[in-house]
Amino acid sequence: MSSLLRKHRTAAIVGAAIIVGAGALPFAFSNSATVAAAAEPAGIVAPGGSFAPIVDADKPAVVTVTTTMKATDTSADSNSPMDEQFRQFFENQGIPFPKQAPRQQQGQRTMALGSGFVISPDGIIVTNNHVIQNAVDIKVTLDDGTELPAKLLGADAKSDLAVLKISAPKPLATIAWGDSNRLKLGDQILAIGNPFGIGTTVTAGIVSARGRDLHSGPYDDFIQIDAPINHGNSGGPLVDREGNVVGINTAIYSPNGGSVGVGFAIPSNEAKAIVAKLEKSGSIDHGYLGVAIQPVTSDVANAMGLSKTEGALVANVTDDTPAARAGIKSGDIVTAVGNETVKTPKDLSRLVADLSPGDKRSVTLWRDGKSVDVSVTIGGNDDTKQAANDNGDGKIQPSNQPSIGVGLANLTPDVRQQLNLPRGVEGAVVASVNPDKPAAAAGIQTGDVIVSVNDQPVRNAHDVQTAVAKAGKDGRKSVLLLIERDGGKTFVAVPFIAA
Repeated sequence: MSSLLRKHRTAAIVGAAIIVGAGALPFAFSNSATVAAAAEPAGIVAPGGSFAPIVDADKPAVVTVTTTMKATDTSADSNSPMDEQFRQFFENQGIPFPKQAPRQQQGQRTMALGSGFVISPDGIIVTNNHVIQNAVDIKVTLDDGTELPAKLLGADAKSDLAVLKISAPKPLATIAWGDSNRLKLGDQILAIGNPFGIGTTVTAGIVSARGRDLHSGPYDDFIQIDAPINHGNSGGPLVDREGNVVGINTAIYSPNGGSVGVGFAIPSNEAKAIVAKLEKSGSIDHGYLGVAIQPVTSDVANAMGLSKTEGALVANVTDDTPAARAGIKSGDIVTAVGNETVKTPKDLSRLVADLSPGDKRSVTLWRDGKSVDVSVTIGGNDDTKQAANDNGDGKIQPSNQPSIGVGLANLTPDVRQQLNLPRGVEGAVVASVNPDKPAAAAGIQTGDVIVSVNDQPVRNAHDVQTAVAKAGKDGRKSVLLLIERDGGKTFVAVPFIAA
């Protein structure tokens, strides 16, 4: 049975009908609440295990968010950017991604629904960005049934968060932020929201996992919960046993569109800081570095002489970006930004995204067997340019390199044209791959162009052979190749075999 990720960004409502909204992904964004309990203190749960005291305190602050959208913005033939990210995530893993169910329309308008919660008595409300995306009109329904128009103060697609403002005739009930860092696996949690538009609903469960990465953006650090959440729950609060918000319910993993006990929430500690920026400025200009990065595997670490499989390996540096201006190079391994350690590529993405354009940070790199610090002035969202390439050519010179299991050839004008290589790309083209050797297992393909070996540029097949032989002579157990493929660059670590 194929698994699907569904975005519970909205459940569309037309008249009395409830249908899946534009966020209907295999992983669905949802607004459902789960019960996550911190180990201590016991909180406000009543004797006998009832969550009624929490519900009594928090439910009045949970709202329903209803949006009106242009039909052309949310038709079945169009997907939001986050929809496409989830589609790519699943298709890359060979998991079918279903077509969206068409939304019903009333004339030129479509209605959609989600959840949210009040964080200040004067009417500041937090929800998911995908709940209000493309909306031309937003209304908020309070727990007592009062419906009020809402103004969008700010939204951020990368973190999938949005902040609304309503004007109420009296101070509103609120929910306080909690500390998501205190959550442990097995802690009880509650999810509160309006699934399918049937009315405010409370579900309970536990924290199933931490740090889930759904590949939807630089902030992916989801709390996984088993409390049932469904379409319409998106933007609703996930609360702990003390009744504080520890997460924002955002997505579910579902094979059938309904809850199967695998839900995801944005951690409150991440959300709180972003919400504050959105409330103040209306938008966030995320920090930008200008590098393509990949994980540091054991083979990569060995090839680079690094003792730990930690950091972010720089596969490519875009010209005229903060990274390029700071002197960061392809083949560097980023191990820290300021005083923050970088253990994974996701760490680097999150640390940089959290910075503001113009911020200056020291970036620690592993280069040529030692640590190097460079100073970087962080760029902004628009600080991107295409990498420039120069020219080079060579002669066909088939050769064989038995230590990694590939046949190599030089780049000639004809080969360059056949591979549609940019001017200036130099190296050796992989003419053949032995299916029984390490290169094949590492993912090397015919037509790949090897442009560097162990961070040393190569111009032809002979350079590759020489560099590989030297690595073996130096006692390395693997060799790190920088591969040009389909216009992109990636590092591949290939273990050695006996010649």
